[in-house]
Amino acid sequence: MSSPSELIFFVNGKKVVQKNADPEEVLLGFLRRKAGLTGTKYGCGGGGCGACTVMVSRYNHSQEKVVHFTVNACLQPIVTLHGAAVVTVEGVGSTKTKLHPVQERIAKAHGSQCGFCTPGMVMSMYTLLRNKPQPNMEDIREALGGNLCRCTGYRPIIDGFKTFCGSETSGCCQNGGGGGGKCCMENGTNGSKTNSSEESDISQELFPVDDFLPLDPSQDLIFPPELMIMEKKLSRDALYFQGQRVNCVAPSELSHLLELKAEHPSAPLIVGNTSIGPKMLLKGVHHPLVVYAGRIPELRAVTWGKNGLTIGAACSLSTLKEEVEKAVVKMEEERTRGYRVILQTLQCLAGKQIRNMATIGGNLLSANPKYDLSSALAALDCSLHVISADGMRSVPLNEKLFTDFGKTALRPNEVLLSIDIPFSKPWEFVAGYRQAQRREFAFSFVNAGMKVAIREGTNIVESLNIYYGGVGSTLVKPRLTCQQLIGRSWVEDLLTEACRLLKEDVDVSPSIHGGRAEYRKSLAISFFFKFYMQVVLEMTERGVSDTDLPLEYLSALKPFKNEVPQGQQSYQLVSVAQPSSDPVGRPSMHQSAFQQATGEAKYYDDLPPVEGELFIFMVTSTRAHAKIINIDPSEALKMPGVVTFVSAGDVPGANRRLWFNNPEELFIEEEVLCVGQIICAVVAESREQARRAAQKVQVTYQDLQPVFFTIEDAIKHKSYFEPKRKVERGDVDEALKTAEHILEDEIYMGGQEHFYMETQGLIAVPKGENEEMDLFVSTQHAAFTQELVGMALGIDSNKITCHVKRLGGGFGGKVMKIAALSAITAVAAHKTGRAVRCCLERGDDMLITSGRHPFLGKYKVGYNNDGTIVAADVIYYSNGGCTLDESAFIMDKAVLHMDNGYKIPNLRGRGVVCKTYLPSYTAFRGFGGPQGLTVIESVLHEVAVRCGLPPEKVREINMYREEQCYTHYKQPFCPTDMVRCWDECLERANYQDRLQAIQVFNSSNRWKKRGIAAVPQKFGVGFSKGFYNQGAALVNIFKDGSVLVTHGGTEMGQGINTKAIQIASRVLKVPMSSIFIKETCTGNVPNAAPSAASFGTDAVGMAVKDACEKLMRRLQPLMEKNPQNTWKQWVSDAFFQKISLSATGFFMGPPTDVDWEKGEGQAYYYFTFGACCSEVEIDCLTGDHKNIRTDIVMDVGRSINPALDIGQVEGGFVQGVGLYTIEELQFSPDGVLMTRGPSQYKVPALCDVPAQLNVHLLADAENPYAIYLSKGIGEPPVFFGSTIFFAIKAAIAAARKERGLGDTFPLSSPATAEKIRMACQDQFTKMVRGLQAMSNTGSVFLNKVTSEKPCLAVKVHPC
Repeated sequence: MSSPSELIFFVNGKKVVQKNADPEEVLLGFLRRKAGLTGTKYGCGGGGCGACTVMVSRYNHSQEKVVHFTVNACLQPIVTLHGAAVVTVEGVGSTKTKLHPVQERIAKAHGSQCGFCTPGMVMSMYTLLRNKPQPNMEDIREALGGNLCRCTGYRPIIDGFKTFCGSETSGCCQNGGGGGGKCCMENGTNGSKTNSSEESDISQELFPVDDFLPLDPSQDLIFPPELMIMEKKLSRDALYFQGQRVNCVAPSELSHLLELKAEHPSAPLIVGNTSIGPKMLLKGVHHPLVVYAGRIPELRAVTWGKNGLTIGAACSLSTLKEEVEKAVVKMEEERTRGYRVILQTLQCLAGKQIRNMATIGGNLLSANPKYDLSSALAALDCSLHVISADGMRSVPLNEKLFTDFGKTALRPNEVLLSIDIPFSKPWEFVAGYRQAQRREFAFSFVNAGMKVAIREGTNIVESLNIYYGGVGSTLVKPRLTCQQLIGRSWVEDLLTEACRLLKEDVDVSPSIHGGRAEYRKSLAISFFFKFYMQVVLEMTERGVSDTDLPLEYLSALKPFKNEVPQGQQSYQLVSVAQPSSDPVGRPSMHQSAFQQATGEAKYYDDLPPVEGELFIFMVTSTRAHAKIINIDPSEALKMPGVVTFVSAGDVPGANRRLWFNNPEELFIEEEVLCVGQIICAVVAESREQARRAAQKVQVTYQDLQPVFFTIEDAIKHKSYFEPKRKVERGDVDEALKTAEHILEDEIYMGGQEHFYMETQGLIAVPKGENEEMDLFVSTQHAAFTQELVGMALGIDSNKITCHVKRLGGGFGGKVMKIAALSAITAVAAHKTGRAVRCCLERGDDMLITSGRHPFLGKYKVGYNNDGTIVAADVIYYSNGGCTLDESAFIMDKAVLHMDNGYKIPNLRGRGVVCKTYLPSYTAFRGFGGPQGLTVIESVLHEVAVRCGLPPEKVREINMYREEQCYTHYKQPFCPTDMVRCWDECLERANYQDRLQAIQVFNSSNRWKKRGIAAVPQKFGVGFSKGFYNQGAALVNIFKDGSVLVTHGGTEMGQGINTKAIQIASRVLKVPMSSIFIKETCTGNVPNAAPSAASFGTDAVGMAVKDACEKLMRRLQPLMEKNPQNTWKQWVSDAFFQKISLSATGFFMGPPTDVDWEKGEGQAYYYFTFGACCSEVEIDCLTGDHKNIRTDIVMDVGRSINPALDIGQVEGGFVQGVGLYTIEELQFSPDGVLMTRGPSQYKVPALCDVPAQLNVHLLADAENPYAIYLSKGIGEPPVFFGSTIFFAIKAAIAAARKERGLGDTFPLSSPATAEKIRMACQDQFTKMVRGLQAMSNTGSVFLNKVTSEKPCLAVKVHPC
C-alpha cells in the first residue's frame, strides 16, 4: 500500500489536516475527542436516533453547486470526508456570539427538555433551511423523521420550527382548511369544544412569536473556497489511509477500483457506511482493508433515457428520491407508476440522515430482506450493470440475485456500476407495501413489490411479478402463483386462486429470524388482496372490469398519512393583581434551553478529559444461571493500551450488600443469575481498547438449573420475592356471591426500556489525598451513589463528592443501576490512582440496566347489568428479574393505585413480585402506577362490553363522586377535580359526536376501523416511604447581588431548576436572570432524596422557598430602613453589617406510610387528577394503526410554569403511547435481550404522535399541600397512553363484530401491529393459523440467534 495520504476537510470553517487518519475513526469520535466539539452527541452509535446529526457540504461537479445534507456522525468515517465541509451545532450559533434563529426558536417554543437530542434536531432543521429557506410542513416532517426525542412528545419542537414556514406553505391546518379562511390554530379551536365565554383568563399562548430573530443567510458559514478550488481540479489521485488495524483505499478512477476488487475480492466497498459501519462498530466485525468508492464519477452518474432512469450504484437514496420526484411531477402518470411506488417506499425507509448516506447499491447488495427497496425494484423488472476487470454484464434484479441472507450472485471481483429503472407501460399496474413496528424509520416485518401487466383493453393477465421481503432469508418470488395466474381474468376467482396458491407458495418457516411466522404469512396474502383491489379499481376507471368492488373496501387502499402533530394548549393566566416581575405561574423557558440548543450545555461525557484518564468497559455474564468456574483475563491484559483488570477481589470495601434482606453484588463472584450481570471489567487507555480487550476475557461457567424467564414459569416454580402485599376494602368474597354476573380474566402488560437519550456513565476522579474522590455522574439520586461508592471503597461518605450538572433523560432508570456502575468505576480509579471514565454503549446500557416491570393482572369481578362493579379481586404479578432492586416498592404502588378513580365497594388487591433469571427490572416513570391502573381500566372496559354499555358510561357509574371519599387503603381525598377533568375532557373532545361519527365510519369501511376511548386518573404523588419526602436547599447571595441556588434535586429535563429559580425570584423579588443554579452536589446539599415520584419540585421548591424566606427575614430591617435602596445596596449593607447571606432551607414532607398488616395508611401526599380521550384508526389487513387525536385535561393545581407542565404532560403521554403500542422487549430462549438498540427497539417517532394533540390544564384548581398550590406532574401522563390501547381494542372489536366474532377477546399490551392484525380475524388469518401459537405476553422469546439465520418466536400466553 502507498504511503498515507493527507486528509483535508473543514469543521465549522476551520481547516483540518490529518496526516495519519485512521479508517476506523468516525466523525463523532473525532468531533468530541479531538476537536472538542461535544455538542454532537452519542446516542446509539448506529444511526438510529439522530443525536449525532451534523451537516456535510460538498461541491457537486455535475450540478456545479454546493450541496448540503445531514449525516449521522456516528457512522461517517473521517477518511470519507476528504474535500468536505462539516458544520456542527457549535458552528451554527452560540450564546457567546449570536444565536441562530433555529436555536432560538426551539428553545423559546419549549422544544428542549433534557436537551440531549436538541443539537441533532437543530442540525436537521438548519440543514433544511440551508437548502430551502421557506419550507413547508412536509419538509419539516421529513427533515426530523430521523431524529428521536424521548422527552417532549415532539409537538413543541414542531411549533418552534413551523414558524419558518411561510403562511401559504405552513400547512398547519390539517382539518381541511376550515375556520372561515383562518387556520384552526388562529381560531384557537382546533376542532375541540371550548367555553370561550367563561374562559377570559385562559391563554393558549406558550411563547410569543413576534420577537423571533429573522432568518439571516449572512450568518451561515460559507463553503470554504479552498475546497471549491480543490474539488474543481478533479484530482485523479487515489487516497490511502492506514490505521493500526484497518487500511482504506479511496480510488478516484473506475479502473483502479476494479483492480483493487480483483486483488482484494473480500474487501468491502463503502460509501455511506450504513451497512458495513454498524457491523464493524457494534458487532465487532473486522475488515483489514476497506475500499471507499464514493469518489468514482461513474458510480454517481444519473442518466435519463427513453426507457427510464439509469442511476449509479453509489448514488444516495436521497438522490434516487429527488430524481423520481422530478419524474413524477413532470411526466404523465402512467409512465411513472413504478416511480411512485419507489417514492412511497423511500419515504418510509430509514431517516433523512441515513437516506443521505446510504446508497442504492449498498442497499441492494446488503441482501437483507428487511430492506424494502429490493422487492419494489424487482417487481419493476429493473436490471443491474455489474463490472469487473473481465468486462461488464447485465444482471436481472430478481430473487436469483440473492443467494442467501447477506449474499448475492455477484462474483467476488465484480462491482455494481448502476441500476436501470424502467418507465411503466400503459397497461402495467404497480404497488408496493410494507409493515413495520413503526410506520417510519423502522425495518419492515414484511415488504412487497407487485406488478401485473394486463392485455390492453381486456382484464387478462399477461405477466405478474410478486416479490416479498421478510418471509424468508432472501427475497422471495412465489413463482408458481405468478405462473398459474397468467392468462386468467383479473376477477374474484383469480383472487381466490391466488390466495390458495400463495398459502402454499409462500413458505414462512416457524423458525424464521424474528419470529411472527403466522403474521408474516397473513401479511403476504393481505398485501396481495390490497393489490387485487387496487388493480380492479384502476381497471374499472378504464372501463375494462366488471368486478364490483364494494365501496366499504376502498379505504383499505389508502395508506395512513403521516402528519405533523398540531394541537391546542391552554392554561389559566395568573391574576392581574400579580406583579409583572413575579414569574411564578408564567410559561418561562427552560433555564438551559439556549445552551442546550447551541451544544454548550455539558453532560457528564462532555467534560474534558482529566490528565491520565482511563476508560472502563464491563464484562457481563453470557449465561442466565450458572456457577462461575474461572475468570481468565490473560489475553485481555496483553491487548494494546490495557492497564488493568478489576473484579470482586479488587473491591477494598464491600462488594456485597443487603438490600431489604436481599443480597446485591457489584461484581458477581460465584453465581450469575441473568445474562448481563457484571462479572468484571477491563481498564484501558481508550474506549476502543477497553471494548476490544473486554471481549477477550474468558469466563468459564457451569450451567445451573432451574432457568426460567416468564411470570407464568415463576408461578409454576413458586419463585417469589418477599414481601407479598394485600389490601382489602369490604367483603369481596361475600359480594361476589351476590353479584348478578362474574367475570374472570387477565391482562398482560409488557415491559419497557427507558431509552433515555444519554446512556449511563460517569467520571471518577481520585483527588490524590485523604482517599478523596470526585464523581461527575448522570444520576437521579446522588446521595445513594455517594453512599454506595463509599461502601465499595471502604471510606466515609464525606470524602466522596458527587456532581450532577444535568441528565440527558432519566425516567427512573438512573437511580439504582448507576450507583453500582459508579462504585465499580470508583474501584478502578482507586486501584489505578487515575481518573476513569465509564460510558455505557447503547446495547450494554439496555442489557445491563433493564427497564419497566412486565405485569400480569388476574382478576375476578362481580358486576350488575347496569355496569356497577360490586366486587373485584385482583392479583398482580410482576416480573422482578433476578434481584429485588425497587420491585417491592413498585408493586406497592401498583396495588395502591388499583382503584384509580372508582368506588368499588368490595375490592381486594394482592401483589406478588416474581423472581426470574432476567436482568433486574427497576424504576421507570410511573413506578408501577401505569400497570396498576391499566388492570382496573381493563376490568371497566370488559364489564362495559359484556353489559353492552358504552365504556364511558360504566366508568361514570363507578366513579368516586362524594365530596369526601376514601381509597381502598382508607386515605381520604376529594374527587371533585377528577370529575371536573373527566367532564371537561369529554366535552372538549366532543366525545359523543365523534363516537357517533366513528360508528358511521365503521359501518362504511370494511378493512379500516376506528375506536375511541377515555379514562380518568387519580395518581398518588410523593413517596409512600415517608422518610423520602424531604427536600433541602442552600441559597447564597453574593455581594454583587447575584444569587446561587443549590438543591438536592437533579435536572433531567423536567425543569426543576427553572421552577426553583422562579420560586427564588418570587421570594427574593429579584429577576430570574440574577439567580443561577450551577449543579447538584452532595458536598453542598447532603442526604438528598432521589428526584422521582413526581415530588421533586414539591420538595426542592419548598426548601428553596424556606431558605429564601430566611434570607429575606434577615434583610427585612435593611429594606424597611432604606426602602429607596436597590437590591444590590441592601445586600452590600448586609455584608458590612455582618448579616449572613447564606441560608439552608429544609422541607419536612408529610408522614406518609402504609401499615400493610392492616392494609391502610396515608400513602401519598396528595393526588394529581386528569382525564384523557384518544381516537385511533386501524388497518385490519396489516395491523397498522394511526393515532388520530388525543385530548388531555390535567389538574396540576396552580401551575408554577404552564409551559413546563404541558411539556411534561405531552412527553409523558407519548412515552405511554410507546409503552402501550410499539415498544416491545424481545429475549432469546436463553434469556438474552435481543432488542438492544434503536434498530430493534422502537420508541415513538414523530409519526407516532397523534395528528392532533390537545392539552388543557384545569382552571380554578388549587392544591393546598404543595408549593404555591401546584401539583407534581412528571409521572401521571404515562398512563394516558392506555387510551390508545383501549381505542385500538374498540376498533378491533368493531372489526370482529362485523365478522360475526365475539367482541370479547384477549389483547395484551403493547398492542403491536401483529396483535392487532391477528385479532382482526378474517379469511386470510384463518388460512395461516397453525404456524405458531399466538401469545398474550409482551416479552417475546426468540430462539437463540448465533448468526442472521431464522429463529422461532415462542410465545407464552394466547392472544
